Amino acid sequence: MPRGAAKPAPGTRYNPGIRSPITDPQPVPRPRLCIVHAESSPLKTHLSLRDFALTLAIVAVWGFSFVPIKVGLREVPSFALAALRFLFAAVPLVFLIRRPRIPWRPLVAYGFLIGVCQFGLLFLGMKLGMPAGLSSLVIQVQVFFTIGLAIAFLGDRLHAQNVVGAAIATAGIVLLAAYKLMGGASATFAGFALVLVAAFAWAAGNVVAKRAAGEHSDDMFALVVWSSLVPPLPLAALSYAFEGGPAAWQAVVSASAITWASVLFLAWGATLFGFASWAGLLHRYPTGLISPFALLIPVSGLASGALFLGESLAPLQAAGGLLVFAGLAVNVYGGRLLARIRVRRMARS
Repeated sequence: MPRGAAKPAPGTRYNPGIRSPITDPQPVPRPRLCIVHAESSPLKTHLSLRDFALTLAIVAVWGFSFVPIKVGLREVPSFALAALRFLFAAVPLVFLIRRPRIPWRPLVAYGFLIGVCQFGLLFLGMKLGMPAGLSSLVIQVQVFFTIGLAIAFLGDRLHAQNVVGAAIATAGIVLLAAYKLMGGASATFAGFALVLVAAFAWAAGNVVAKRAAGEHSDDMFALVVWSSLVPPLPLAALSYAFEGGPAAWQAVVSASAITWASVLFLAWGATLFGFASWAGLLHRYPTGLISPFALLIPVSGLASGALFLGESLAPLQAAGGLLVFAGLAVNVYGGRLLARIRVRRMARS
């Protein structure tokens, strides 16, 4: 090589007769298989018309379920009624539907939180002095528990319209509770505390279902069917302990056809349709958008009682119901309204 020439690159050699370099061909890199892990689709920020109608249908079913609950409790004790509800939610469908692709731990946790803790503690609180009507209002604190747990463990975010809407709807719930208290309803501290714990269990169950749907499977119907295997035995044990032992079983055996129809509605309508659809909505939408709709359940219950049981609706109750509707309207449509106002202001400027 002549002096002062640049150092040849690696893989370069010289032809003996010609001073021009000959570069060896470089190996062609092999194509690598790139595996892309699919991420969960982003949450929708606006309710579609179909899901809005579904949400109202769930709330209507849950509110109406107070009617078959009252009918069933005429003949069957409360814990026994809840045990039958989840038994028929699981059987026979558990033999026909494949278990969801969810580990056993969240599956059992969801069934225990919703079936045993929510309903078990709710009914126990009512046994210890919490009135039924006041319990149906206090347990809606689960809305705020659900939102808080979703922010803490799922990274959900709150928007201004969610906070304002929830505050207005809560004012309506306070009016409904005030009417109950003015009518002479009173509660023991133990009963009140148990209903609050039941509300927290409901919220925790919502978060467990939302996380399980995001990480494993979004088949919420199968989740509800298989998790309904968990509550019947513990609830039956509570019934035996607190509701007269063999007398509870005798009440179940001698129940009338209308009571069994109520049980089937609670199992198929309120549990399978209600909880499965609700968990699916929580999976598709932010928690702060869906959870406040649960504040409509007492309003739906009051309307169902007036329509099917002949119960009266006082002006204060009507005002509370209107406030709940107004708060939900702000929660659902407030973001769009604020966006339009901003666009118009920007267009004028």
